[in-house]
Amino acid sequence: MGWKAMVIGMMLAGQTAAETLFDDFSGEADTRWDYVADGVMGGVSSGTADIIGSGAQAILRLRGTVSTENNGGFIQVRRRFDNDWPRAAEGLRLTVKGNGALYYVFLKTPNLSRIWHSYRASFVAPAHWQTIDLPFDMFGPSHMGMPAMYDPLEVTSVAIVAYGDDYEADISVREISLF
Repeated sequence: MGWKAMVIGMMLAGQTAAETLFDDFSGEADTRWDYVADGVMGGVSSGTADIIGSGAQAILRLRGTVSTENNGGFIQVRRRFDNDWPRAAEGLRLTVKGNGALYYVFLKTPNLSRIWHSYRASFVAPAHWQTIDLPFDMFGPSHMGMPAMYDPLEVTSVAIVAYGDDYEADISVREISLF
């Protein structure tokens, strides 16, 4: 099955009773989420990550120019954490909208040997709000030599990432949950 078919299937996902909120960007979300661009490695991509609105209306918006020049190619907004996810969790559920481009969720665990290693899953951010499910078994290693499997209970950061091509990124996230 191609990635487009998988994305369409994920976009049709519904809510379940076992859903656990990870972040709805209310409160002091700007202290939980950090913006990072490839400039930390010599790249030239640039952008911003902002919390727009407040309370139940708050959203996270990542936008900017992704450039593969000078070995670059990403902008991201990342949340690090140390609390465990529910053992029964099967994946991440995102409510997103964007410009129709391909985006990624990067998961990191403490056992990764390189800072640029992660477990990744991709999705398309549609023009209108959609809920997208990303089961944990859809996340694959970013580089050869990494363990193929990871334990979701060991995840210590989640990133929303515009990555790997030259384009204008514009994605908004209203909520992230575990299902």
